[in-house]
Amino acid sequence: MNVAITRGYVVPVVGDPIDGGTVLIQDGKIVAVGVDVEVPEGVPVVDAGGGWVLPGFVESHGHVGVHEEADGWAGHDTNEMTDPNGARLRALDAINPADLGFADALSGGVTTVVIKPGSGNPIGGQTVAVKCWGRTVDEMVIREPVSVKSALGENPKRVYGDQKKLPSTRQGVAAVIRDAFMKAQDYRAKREFAEQEGKPFDRDGTLEVLVRVLDGELPWCQHTHRADDIATALRLADEFGYRLVINHGTEGHLLADMLAERDVPVIIGPLFTSRSKVELRNRSLRNPGILARAGVRLAITTDHPVVPIHFLVHQATLAVKEGLDRDEALRTITVNPAAILGLDDRVGALTPGLDGDVVIWSGDPLDVMSRARRVFIGGREVYADGEVADPYYREGTN
Repeated sequence: MNVAITRGYVVPVVGDPIDGGTVLIQDGKIVAVGVDVEVPEGVPVVDAGGGWVLPGFVESHGHVGVHEEADGWAGHDTNEMTDPNGARLRALDAINPADLGFADALSGGVTTVVIKPGSGNPIGGQTVAVKCWGRTVDEMVIREPVSVKSALGENPKRVYGDQKKLPSTRQGVAAVIRDAFMKAQDYRAKREFAEQEGKPFDRDGTLEVLVRVLDGELPWCQHTHRADDIATALRLADEFGYRLVINHGTEGHLLADMLAERDVPVIIGPLFTSRSKVELRNRSLRNPGILARAGVRLAITTDHPVVPIHFLVHQATLAVKEGLDRDEALRTITVNPAAILGLDDRVGALTPGLDGDVVIWSGDPLDVMSRARRVFIGGREVYADGEVADPYYREGTN
């Protein structure tokens, strides 16, 4: 799709703002950003009217489409809590594009979401990055898989403890993860030997995924809140050498120096919740600022539907109020999550070569009174003043 968005206060995120700027999108990709951009003949022009023009926000940890809203148990496909090791499971296979959360995402300027299995299992499954508009999830996919979701702490130990089976303690949760990676190491060695010998080899979907983690292809998204669990996450990552991403990181500020030194990023949040369990005792809107000042690479998450996805930018706003640098706050919902999860070749900034995912705001998006007025994904307008375009409509059809 082609479109030129003109006369906007353009905030590329990577680079300085451009007053009166133009963003030119051709064939779904950004091709030029600046003041003196020549718009080719025939390209539709959208006048931003001085509104703020930003890249679509990136939600780095959500359950949109797999934990559907207003559908009760029928829409809850987040956790397959029958096997502690669910590495072979794919969030992709459970996403309903008709979930109301996708429309909410657009209304909050969110155009990309990394959808993850839940935290009921020590190893929950594979995550997927999708655009927030489309008929089928296959049309919406940016990258799959993006990472593998794992959980430490009270969720998996409660789920399996209630079933009177392993794991029912933190020892057990760590043991499940450790055993799984040891089996994956052995599996990789046997697979390599079979390939060298030219012999057949029985594949295992679970272990194939874990080998990709060991080989550095997929990061390990570790659900963890408490400082002791974060330390366990670091210990396991050191033992097996995989790329660790801390998810939630409620007490990450207590180990900020360790995380920064190891360059372990933190996807922090949700930040608008009550202290509903012991792991959230130290939840605070001040924590993002503490982590960022320590040099930790940071993204902010709603963990939708724990916090509605359209409140992503409001979490960033209140984190600024409590000490997070303003420019860094915008990075935590754009370029940072994209880079942390390997999506920065597609989304996260208004940069030539990236996807034409652009949002026109009525004003500064960090002002809670500002609204996302128009949203473009790949240059196609999918949201305008509260109305979502029908993804099932195709020009020339009834």
